[in-house]
Amino acid sequence: MMKCVIIDDEPLAVDLIKEFVSKVESLELINTFNNAIDAIAMINTSNVDLIFLDIEMPHFSGIDFLNAIDKKPLVIFTTAYSDYAVEGFNLGAVDYLVKPIPFNRFLKSVMRAQQLFLSNKTAPTTATLPTATSETEPDFMFVRSEYENVKINFSDILFIEGLKDYVKIYTTDNKYTLTLTSLIKLENTLSSKGFARIHRSYIINIKYVKSIQKNKVLIADKRIPISESYKTAFFEKINL
Repeated sequence: MMKCVIIDDEPLAVDLIKEFVSKVESLELINTFNNAIDAIAMINTSNVDLIFLDIEMPHFSGIDFLNAIDKKPLVIFTTAYSDYAVEGFNLGAVDYLVKPIPFNRFLKSVMRAQQLFLSNKTAPTTATLPTATSETEPDFMFVRSEYENVKINFSDILFIEGLKDYVKIYTTDNKYTLTLTSLIKLENTLSSKGFARIHRSYIINIKYVKSIQKNKVLIADKRIPISESYKTAFFEKINL
């Protein structure tokens, strides 16, 4: 049985997750908190296996909390905002639930957490889902597309196109994934992994560049513009 804690500043959200937890025999709820600061001492000194953690909380966010605790249980993020998905998964989250949370989606996340918990009880998070601060950097990310979280390997990304509030992530299988996030967030995630921002609307995977013209790069069959504001940094990165 997994011992779990709920951290959320919205009483209705806490009540809903408590109700969901009561329906799952493999979960034991040991405490709830309406702010992340009060939960730090308890998490660091108690045996907690799973946290249902809200991201957007006043003064001290769920991400701040996760970076502050010494002991890192499995974490399922619960939030009303989908644009934190990339950062959440890069911190090693088991899953990312967007409110309002349906029970079947909640149950799917719990089953995933249980598999990780049973496969490695001593260090489930770092062993199975490496965090951005671990010695081994993750080579993938999860993004939310429609009603699921899609795993995308960095090595499979050809380029990313920004479309106002959404981005299209084009991959080597000649498909793309549409997700609600910004190029800035993805740029922060990918800049150290062989990617470059070459235009306000494009991030590219440098290893797939076939040729470079004065103001364009060729990737697959797509000619992507290089804007003047990004040209110098891009050429320096590829030593041109």
